[in-house]
Amino acid sequence: MASTLVSTPSAVSKAAKALFDGHLVAFPTETVYGLGVDAGNRNSTKKMYSIKARPANHPVIVHISNISLLRIWTENIPRYANLLANKYWPGPMTLILPKASDCGDYLTGGQANIGIRIPRNPVALAILSEFEKMGGMGVAAPSANIFGSISPTSAYDVELEIGNRLGKMDLIVDGGRCEIGIESTIIDCSNLEPRILRYGAITEEMIEEFLQIKLSSNKSVENFRHSGSFESHYSPNAELILSSEARNGDGFIALSSYPTPAGAIRLSSPANSKEYAHNLYSSLRLGDTYGLKRIYAIPPDGDGIAAAINDRLNRASAKEKFKSS
Repeated sequence: MASTLVSTPSAVSKAAKALFDGHLVAFPTETVYGLGVDAGNRNSTKKMYSIKARPANHPVIVHISNISLLRIWTENIPRYANLLANKYWPGPMTLILPKASDCGDYLTGGQANIGIRIPRNPVALAILSEFEKMGGMGVAAPSANIFGSISPTSAYDVELEIGNRLGKMDLIVDGGRCEIGIESTIIDCSNLEPRILRYGAITEEMIEEFLQIKLSSNKSVENFRHSGSFESHYSPNAELILSSEARNGDGFIALSSYPTPAGAIRLSSPANSKEYAHNLYSSLRLGDTYGLKRIYAIPPDGDGIAAAINDRLNRASAKEKFKSS
């Protein structure tokens, strides 16, 4: 069982040392909690995959604290990718780039590209920076949960989800609730034009306005595996139904403008899409804590982060497809 440390300078140093020594460290980012390992350590990465029950061919995202480390992991970076990195890092954006020739296939699922990001959370940045000072080059950190289940947005969520799977030398760093609450935007930068592979807080509108281009929607380019690409993902134990027809004893999630159906159990009443995203995973977990059989959710309308929420809800409601895959 891992130890949980409240985020202090001492905890940051211990977390960085644990990573450097080959152990696992769960830590907060602005999106969700990640389960970090030294990305240069094949054995530690294998252990992380095992704890998460993550398919071996499913790639992970490498987290760094300094944009200069991009050259360690990637090559042939398009100009627009450099522009995006300088604009939105640190931040909730992952870039998929051509991997460096000596980058391990165990990080990429045997593919030719790798996902990189610089998180905005100060605790994450401090841990990464300390780790890099010790000689580390990057931390592979998928969400700190069992593969396919709800991503954790607090240290308590991590403890409940995988605490009993972690070893005594592994750590959980408690940095409070995550700011955004859903995973990073993933942008494919391996072709002439960028395209969004996973929606997040860095929205299509923001990217197009900044780059002054229309994002690619070309379906003929190579489709490769990336975080969050399964049809079913982020699933609670309860059946999630995208409808307003909740009945007595069902959970209910919707914007505060929607009244709670008679007898339903209100799990979240966000005022807007930003709050919806922030509370989404914790409200799904709350439904499981209550032992609910069904949770009904009304997705928010609109683009921007609403598109990311709809993506997560659609995948979370496809649980049976995940189980049969």
